Amino acid sequence: MINSRRTFLKNSALLSAGVLLSPHLFAHEKKHIGLQLYTVRDYMQKDPASTLAKVAKVGYTSVEGATYTGNEMFYGMTPQAFASLLKQNGLIMPSSHFRLGEEQVNGASQKGTILNDWERAVDDAATVGLKYMVCAYLSAAERGNLDHYKKIADDFNKAGETCKKAGIQLCYHNHDFEFIQEDGKYPYDILLTNTDKNLVKMEMDLYWITKAKQNPIALINKHPGRFPLWHVKDMDKTTDRMFTEVGNGIIDFKKIFKHADQAGLKYFFVEQDKCPGDPYDSITQSYKYIKANLV
Repeated sequence: MINSRRTFLKNSALLSAGVLLSPHLFAHEKKHIGLQLYTVRDYMQKDPASTLAKVAKVGYTSVEGATYTGNEMFYGMTPQAFASLLKQNGLIMPSSHFRLGEEQVNGASQKGTILNDWERAVDDAATVGLKYMVCAYLSAAERGNLDHYKKIADDFNKAGETCKKAGIQLCYHNHDFEFIQEDGKYPYDILLTNTDKNLVKMEMDLYWITKAKQNPIALINKHPGRFPLWHVKDMDKTTDRMFTEVGNGIIDFKKIFKHADQAGLKYFFVEQDKCPGDPYDSITQSYKYIKANLV
């Protein structure tokens, strides 16, 4: 049953891939203004239905999931039920975050992760309509030395193969710790160079790249086509360099967005890890700036 389902999903994905080659559709995809649901995580935990309705009312047309790990459900719902809820609100969810799963939780391996029950996670991702599965984060216990990052790269390649069979692309989302040099090398470069560029791509978080004192455009020039997903989050002008609404901070999004095609950008998502007040106010402000200035 699973194999036949995967064959169907793979064939559907191949058909979709042919459609996605249309330049017009590619341009349309970039006009989706997306929201990473971690920004409204407290609301999603309490009432995902009303939260998604409010997100759609602001104007967002796509979202990126932040919760699957553990119970192997999307915000407490089956993939089918969550896909239906998204459709009811006129939203698509092309991407969602997952975990590596090397770190144990309460002494047990966490399911639905790259290292534990990944095939089930991929099946569920395909059912909900994901095009991208993103490793969201490496905990401090999962990072290790450069050799360990090479092992993680191998794990990503294997997980990417499983994703590919279902017509899904695996990605990795950066923070700033990947740019702390070890023996003169960045762990991020280890992940980039030791993974198959077709099996593992990157979700570039523009805030964390900037905080790590890296140049996103230079990375795009060095690895064209490797960054189909972006997190659009701004950095405030204080010495603390905290999160702020898009357009309020120091990141030159207009300049970066000029390199969208070279990056291979397909979808981007607003994310604000912390908001000064009601997250709905923050995501509305970010949406208005992006709508007026970037798409």
